[in-house]
Amino acid sequence: MLEELRGQIDQLDQQLLTLLEQRLALVREVGEVKREQGLPIYAPDREASMLAQRRAEAEDRGLNPDLIEDILRRCMRESYQQEVGAGSKCLRPGLGKVVVVGGAGRLGHRFVQYFQASGYEVTVLEKDDWPRAEALLAGAGLVVLSVPIDQTLAVIEALPPLPEGCTLVDLTSTKVGPLAAMLAKHPGPVLGLHPMFGPDVSSFAKEVVLYCQGRGDNQWLVEQMMLWGVKMVAVEAAEHDGAMGFIQALRHFTSLAYGIHLMEEGADIPALLTMSSPIYRLELAMVGRLFAQSPELYADIILSNGSHLELIRRFQLRLAKVTELLESRDKAALVARFKEVAAFFGPRAQEFLRESRLLLAQSKDSRRG
Repeated sequence: MLEELRGQIDQLDQQLLTLLEQRLALVREVGEVKREQGLPIYAPDREASMLAQRRAEAEDRGLNPDLIEDILRRCMRESYQQEVGAGSKCLRPGLGKVVVVGGAGRLGHRFVQYFQASGYEVTVLEKDDWPRAEALLAGAGLVVLSVPIDQTLAVIEALPPLPEGCTLVDLTSTKVGPLAAMLAKHPGPVLGLHPMFGPDVSSFAKEVVLYCQGRGDNQWLVEQMMLWGVKMVAVEAAEHDGAMGFIQALRHFTSLAYGIHLMEEGADIPALLTMSSPIYRLELAMVGRLFAQSPELYADIILSNGSHLELIRRFQLRLAKVTELLESRDKAALVARFKEVAAFFGPRAQEFLRESRLLLAQSKDSRRG
């Protein structure tokens, strides 16, 4: 009886595979239509409407709507990857060359792929090509700088004169310095970009890129990236750099310090994972992923702005105060402080709780043993 039921499940799984194959084939056709019509890969209103409708239909059938949404979101993530291959409409067909300085690097290469898929002529300029930089940059309509943080200002300064109408862009995670340097170097259009993702993302869809206006009409480039599914967020350079202290520098510092502490305490990572709850496993994964990446990159991010060190020092002082609170064993004071911070987060605390539950569920699904 059990084997018979399992056989029926296997048959249904085969039907699911066939349906998924058909769905992805339709997605590729959708991608072609979107490219021709100049529509973005990611349509948030369409996605929200479709999910709401499917959830309602699931409830009518007595199915868990969260299950259906999980399945559909995973399908949509795969769909976005499929649509990338179709590219997007080229908004500036007469632009001239797109030159990506550092285009052989991992992040730079992703932008090379997207511009090429959108129909632009793309040239890569690497450090060994610098003797030919003037020739490679001739006729450029867009120059994108994707170089290490600590080399950005020197590369900007070393650029030969660019065509008058050429747009100069950087992808650096700090904005005040590079934006000022680009404005001083190039009299034409200037835009500062900061992709809030790494080169390992499967698709740019739903990813965030912050942009700081420098000079000229750069709306076409903003709209081109929106066609890729990117969420473009305008921000002033000084505001950007202040926020990155919390979003990047402080977060990376705490992960670095925690990793060092685990190492020097001789923590048994496999044993910790065996005994951990899903939430601790996720927290440990977020620390561990830092050490699977470039140490130079994260050192540059933390050291890129003097105010980062000041923020870290203030954090260190507050850690000492919390430690003193624990040493006093004043539970009432600790609870009061907890409630004070909870009030600071307000409704966002419940929102984060819901989001974390979804992450935990996905983490448990992928856990083995």
